Amino acid sequence: MNGASAAVVLPSVLRVGLVGIAGLAAVVVVVLGALFAGDGRPGGTDARVWAVVDGVVPPRRDVALGLDFLGEPVGAAVLVLVAVVGCLLLRWPRAAVFVGVGVGAAVGVARLLKFLVGRTIHGDNLSFPSGHTAFLTAFALVAALLVAGRLGLGRAAGLVLVFGAGLVAGAAMGWAQVVLDAHYPTDALGGWCTALAVVPVVAWGVDRVGGSGW
Repeated sequence: MNGASAAVVLPSVLRVGLVGIAGLAAVVVVVLGALFAGDGRPGGTDARVWAVVDGVVPPRRDVALGLDFLGEPVGAAVLVLVAVVGCLLLRWPRAAVFVGVGVGAAVGVARLLKFLVGRTIHGDNLSFPSGHTAFLTAFALVAALLVAGRLGLGRAAGLVLVFGAGLVAGAAMGWAQVVLDAHYPTDALGGWCTALAVVPVVAWGVDRVGGSGW
């Protein structure tokens, strides 16, 4: 791998596949947002999922609390800081920028959507989409993209790695938010799809702005 290709955060072999995934994810977010706009009740799918996961007790609840902490300001800041420092130690400043901007953009879009959609839980707490789920999914997607680029993975292996990492992270955090009664299951789905829609776009933008200089 030469210096120019190593600097790219969105490998060209993954671009079409990830753009397609991002487009589908954006559609899901829009549809769910329209369905639950201004609502304060669980949907049918939410009720069915809650019936399955209700009554989670230690140690599984402790695992959920640990995952939830990763989406809190302190936990999230530590994860991002470690990743940024790692990128800088590898002399990959573009990747460091991508970590901060990619994760920050996903969380920012999720926060904006909360106000636009206006779905609530437990009174007036805005819930759609789940910011915790968007954060951890975005972090996993960013990390997996950087690994795929550094290893020079092909299209199939790269997409499996990136989508798989995002799926595992989103499912884990989504599960935690649901069992802790912090979000409806469809909020978690919305947060996952928000990250899938945002991160590839940010990666493309970082590469465009960075050019071949860094």
